[in-house]
Amino acid sequence: MPSPLTLPRHTWGSSSAPRRALLVHGLGSNGPLMWLFGTALADAGWHATAIDLRGHGLAPRALDYTIAAYAADLAETLPDAGGAAWDLVVGHSLGGAASTVAAAAHPAWTKQLVLVDPGIHLGAHDRQVVRNSQERAFADPTEAAVRAEHPTWHENDIELKALSVRQASRWAVEQTSVQNMPWDVRADAAALTTPTHVLASDPKVYSIFKGALTAEVLANPLITMSVIAGAGHSPHRDKPAATIAEFLTRIHV
Repeated sequence: MPSPLTLPRHTWGSSSAPRRALLVHGLGSNGPLMWLFGTALADAGWHATAIDLRGHGLAPRALDYTIAAYAADLAETLPDAGGAAWDLVVGHSLGGAASTVAAAAHPAWTKQLVLVDPGIHLGAHDRQVVRNSQERAFADPTEAAVRAEHPTWHENDIELKALSVRQASRWAVEQTSVQNMPWDVRADAAALTTPTHVLASDPKVYSIFKGALTAEVLANPLITMSVIAGAGHSPHRDKPAATIAEFLTRIHV
């Protein structure tokens, strides 16, 4: 069992809000990049907390960057000192994989899951696509470079994506690929007893949750799925209005 780390937190909404959500970012990103989900939840009367994953943002660095280690940190991350369950956990990409593992191992950790184009199983092609994307980001971690690659993104996302690359440990990002061979949490998805919805990206653009994998994961009757048309791997940045509208219809409020 990997040793858990205490993760930095970023919050939206009233501290007295009755419903609590945890937001978990993807590889090479940081907690503030989940701001769109955070603000939408706060506006809906929730208190939302985003964390920086190990090796990312302001989080501690470590040697272990297996998905199991990321999941161990999440399982130790609770709404308050009393140990109550989260009402909702939202995980993007790597964060979706780690949240799946944490929820499968600790069914009382959250009452519901939303997985945003989650990294449930990455084959060689998708691993290379992800590696190339990270290499481009580290080669030029500026807002100008992010804007050139993603001209339709909100200025908040452009600013925060550039910041997240500068904050992240390049070694941690590289090791996350190296230490997860194979990258496969399908068994954990099959074991989920938590109601789960997948917000998938459009395969016509780019998605890591597509094809035969979707049918395999959806064999668990507690998992449902919808696709954000026209969105790539980060639908909340590519198609924010459509993503948040669909998201809000899928959570149990």
